[in-house]
Amino acid sequence: MKIIILGAGQVGGSLAENLANEANDITVIDNDGVRLRELQDRLDIRTVQGRGSYPTVLRQAGAEDADMLIAVTNSDETNMVACQVAFSLFRTPSKISRVRANAYLARKELFGENGFPVDVLISPEHLVTQHITRLIEYPGALQVLEFSNGLVRLVAIRATEGGPLVGHELSYLRTHMPRIDTRVAAIFRKDRPIIPQGDTVIEDGDEVFFIAGTDHIRSVMSELQPLEKPYKRIFICGGGNIGQRLAYSLENRYQVKLLEQDRDRCVMLSENLRKTIVLEGNAANKDILLEENIESTDVFCAVTNDDEANIMASLLAKRLGARKVLTLINNPDYVDLIQGGEIDVAISPQQTTIGSLLTHVRKGDVVNVHALRRGAAEAIEAIAHGDHRSSRVVGKRLDEIKLPQGTTIGAIVRHNEVLIAHDHLRVQPDDHVVLFLIDKSRIREVEKLFQVGLTFF
Repeated sequence: MKIIILGAGQVGGSLAENLANEANDITVIDNDGVRLRELQDRLDIRTVQGRGSYPTVLRQAGAEDADMLIAVTNSDETNMVACQVAFSLFRTPSKISRVRANAYLARKELFGENGFPVDVLISPEHLVTQHITRLIEYPGALQVLEFSNGLVRLVAIRATEGGPLVGHELSYLRTHMPRIDTRVAAIFRKDRPIIPQGDTVIEDGDEVFFIAGTDHIRSVMSELQPLEKPYKRIFICGGGNIGQRLAYSLENRYQVKLLEQDRDRCVMLSENLRKTIVLEGNAANKDILLEENIESTDVFCAVTNDDEANIMASLLAKRLGARKVLTLINNPDYVDLIQGGEIDVAISPQQTTIGSLLTHVRKGDVVNVHALRRGAAEAIEAIAHGDHRSSRVVGKRLDEIKLPQGTTIGAIVRHNEVLIAHDHLRVQPDDHVVLFLIDKSRIREVEKLFQVGLTFF
């Protein structure tokens, strides 16, 4: 596939790396020549320096025969205009735009048939808010991913001594919980992946990925670590787009406090949020946190635009007694350094956004993609089409499907019914199949499995 990416920042660069490794024809456009040279030194891609919304620059990048334009610069206006130019002058078939400002997102009539010709809108702030909200809904989870409109979820959790399954073989889970069906898709032990078998023993400290119907998530989590009490009190540091969205999504179910430095922004937040207590001040100020009883806070969320400020505020809050700390980290190099210590969960907006973008790039009928383990692993939801003659999966039992090494099928959703994967299960047309890939370099092989042969037509 020939893809033009506008923007060589964290999202654009990470996306180019993901797609270039999958044998796509990638061209990246950016004003920053230094950043483009860095990418070209590492990746087999073309680069064009210039403003991505200019027709001459798009033509130079090969827009005349491009299959897709992905506009992820830091400017909403540049992204939107680039989509318009690509449509009007080059008839680019697929156009994806990152739009951050709620002033645009709130007006749906700006996009589509009578507005900017954007086929897919990506809002990082919205995606990150959803991600954090799910972590708060499931105390103790490291990652919670949805498939099939929330019917089934993939959860990452740290196995902890005291969980009934820790120290036992996985087969013990079925004996201990006969009425709950789940599947452990993968285990990471000291950063090494393990394909789970029935005799695999769960050890303290393992990062376990399991799939289950949404109604059974808490029960399975309780097998892997002592179940935490539900959260009640949430403290948000940073009143930007993410902080405001997060407070709005949580304030009807939790006691929410939001701390913001800018006085004018505080006034605006207090006028737009109904139940959230808005405070003016700096989260690095120990006295403010103590005055607001940080020691009784269940979750401290640092979501400013400054990584260092988020890290320092989170460390301070944790040492002052906050029960759980979630920290937004834009620099991916920081994520591995800090997660799992005093900071419980490091959240990468880039990885959250890239998963959503990859959904629209994958071949075959792929409806959901989630990047895992800082992009090394991947979970996807693909729809099985065709029949036993035209499809490599339809009509076959799961143990008959030749999956790429390191790939497991976790669940099938059929007519809104969740079927956890077992060898005897047979794939039917239009099944939604949820797969976990330890090695995402195998994604092309997985895509081929779900592509329909010519005999189907």
